[in-house]
Amino acid sequence: MNEADNHGRRYETSTQGVLSVVPPPDGKHAKLATRLMSWLLRAGWPDDQILQVPGIRIPGSVGHAGRIPDLTVWSHEPGDAVWLDLDGLLLIIEIISPGSEATDKFTKVNEYAGAGIPLYWTVARDTANTVTMYRLVNGAYQVTAEKPLRWLLQSDPHDHLPMEH
Repeated sequence: MNEADNHGRRYETSTQGVLSVVPPPDGKHAKLATRLMSWLLRAGWPDDQILQVPGIRIPGSVGHAGRIPDLTVWSHEPGDAVWLDLDGLLLIIEIISPGSEATDKFTKVNEYAGAGIPLYWTVARDTANTVTMYRLVNGAYQVTAEKPLRWLLQSDPHDHLPMEH
């Protein structure tokens, strides 16, 4: 379905089978994703383990959901499929766009935790680009930090991510 859209929209399905149509990211969104990816690369994370906007399959009650996170970090190279399985997925980063707040802060928190993804971060579009860092504990996400993006980019990614790469 994504290939058939001439306007660049993305299509996702939730674990409940709800279809969402989202517009392409704006320039600020793309710049934030690039800054985060550059931060990971500068720290030596392998480039074949960092993916921008991959399709991932999330198990759900009515079949698999299809989500397209902004940035993902893997413990190994995840392959080249259009819809990737979750094996080795360490971190999902979603940059919150106008209109996606509820999905990114609630729906995806529950879906990603239910799928067992160890880390989930959101980046707000406030003046500090606040990064909310969630860690999976006993099957649910707990907020471990809420810091400005500037703070995160001055830290070492290895302080926040498992050393599995």
